[in-house]
Amino acid sequence: MSAHAPEPTPVVPPMPERTPKALRAAIAQHTPQLLPDFDEHWKRAIADTFDIGPLPAFMARWWSEYAIARDPELDAYVMDLHRRAAESTDLAEAKALLEEASEIRHKVRTTEPGE
Repeated sequence: MSAHAPEPTPVVPPMPERTPKALRAAIAQHTPQLLPDFDEHWKRAIADTFDIGPLPAFMARWWSEYAIARDPELDAYVMDLHRRAAESTDLAEAKALLEEASEIRHKVRTTEPGE
């Protein structure tokens, strides 16, 4: 009988510098599934408008998206909260699940570069 080694815990990559270029590079490297939406949002909100006014909101959104997606366990947990809320027939339960997901998104916005 052979013992199975436990699955290695995935290494969560650190947060990049808080710039659009560094964030895009981190997304491309570690969470490429987000890249098409990131690029489309960048094009629509910033590049095509020549307006940097929306940049803080853009960065806040994508900083949170990357902070969650780079951690497979956290990403799965947040996705499960949304799934359970969508399937719930109890309004109070659905609201509580979505509030928990929102709190996680709000909390990860404070993650600093390198963390």
